[in-house]
Amino acid sequence: MAGHGEEEPPTTGKVGGDKLILRGLQFHGFHGVKQEEKTLGQKFVIDVDAWMDLAAAGDSDDISHTVSYSDIYRIAKGVVEGPSHNLLESVAQSIANTTLLKFPQISAVRVKVGKPHVAVQGVVDYLGVEILRHRKA
Repeated sequence: MAGHGEEEPPTTGKVGGDKLILRGLQFHGFHGVKQEEKTLGQKFVIDVDAWMDLAAAGDSDDISHTVSYSDIYRIAKGVVEGPSHNLLESVAQSIANTTLLKFPQISAVRVKVGKPHVAVQGVVDYLGVEILRHRKA
């Protein structure tokens, strides 16, 4: 997805600068309000940022001190390829909530959901949503 914004989230809670980055994950899903979106489906593109302290992993070079990208990828894949949602907001929220629930070491997560093939009168890269969710204290 073009034009990745790399700004840090607002300093709420203990969100530091370290994060895991997943970009341009592409899946076929059946999300949308229109009936053809629910029956034919379309491509969705997902970006995820997951904030956590990576110092221990950097020192140890041991995967047990971090979260595997593959695990976050599987969460996104499971949501996008899973049951239909009407709204991209709901798709993003489900990815964010599942990530925070499954990995207590992640303090915040940003999820961007883009829909490249949209029925608009003009040329677009994608339309979509981006949400930022912090772990509740």
